Amino acid sequence: MKLYTLSISGLIGLQLHSLNNEGGEGNVTQTRIVEIVDDNGELQAVNAISGDMFKHIQAKHLHNIALKENLPLCSACKHFNANRINASDELENLKKQKDEKEKFDSIIKACTIDDIEGILVTEGGMALGVKSKVEFGWVIGLPEKTKTNSYFHVKFDIERGKGSGSETGRNIGQNIFHRPASSGLYATVMNAELYRVGKNDYTLQYSIPPTLRIERIKALLNSIIYTYVHPDGAMTSFQLPHITGFSGIISTSTSYIPAPIFSPLNPNYRDEIQKIAQTLGESIRLYPFNSLGEFTEIMTELTNSVEPVEA
Repeated sequence: MKLYTLSISGLIGLQLHSLNNEGGEGNVTQTRIVEIVDDNGELQAVNAISGDMFKHIQAKHLHNIALKENLPLCSACKHFNANRINASDELENLKKQKDEKEKFDSIIKACTIDDIEGILVTEGGMALGVKSKVEFGWVIGLPEKTKTNSYFHVKFDIERGKGSGSETGRNIGQNIFHRPASSGLYATVMNAELYRVGKNDYTLQYSIPPTLRIERIKALLNSIIYTYVHPDGAMTSFQLPHITGFSGIISTSTSYIPAPIFSPLNPNYRDEIQKIAQTLGESIRLYPFNSLGEFTEIMTELTNSVEPVEA
């Protein structure tokens, strides 16, 4: 199946997680809270996980896949350096190239992560922007269905009477912490522009052949699956999220018409997506799912059958 775009709109149940926090003040970790407007036009403060966090999780899974499948990576991305090609050995060769087309081609050919996740190169007077092919929105807790509490933690020191080590700054002694944990139903939306994988944004031509593009497209789709199967964010060493459910709609498009997205913050989101799909025409296909297992099954089938398009 030749897919141009793929979108996901869904509700995911996360229990006792702390994937994304604002920071800390003293010994208290501050949870991330955002304000949204509910169906009644009232402001609601709810726990949320930033799209940056979910994209970082997806990029980490993509990195693992690329290493496993021997997909091309620049020297910095091989070590999952956040600066990507800006911190790589390939940057010096990029500076020497005069033609803009050639520079974009070099970035795309050199690195799967820079191609899919996007990159901005500004060093040496350059202004090379490769737009990301995958987009994540905030993962937002539903009002009245999400709750955050703060929990007391302590590192017990059986020799605390002998001194805490505070004079030297050593991390010993009886330390007290207050850490948040959030539980509830969270609305998630994401979009992947599969037809743009391997595409030069300057010339609008593909920089790599179809055989290499399909490898990257399948890697991207698998990384999206793993993002929801294992959301490996902050504080998972002691607060790994309990995923208790995932339901929603995967929408795909086999033409330039975008695969529809509609936020699950609206309780009628499934009906809205279905109406949009019926109006936009036959190039849109919908795949409803009611569990993480169904989601994984559908996405795996799409990944195994996907083919590169020419656009």
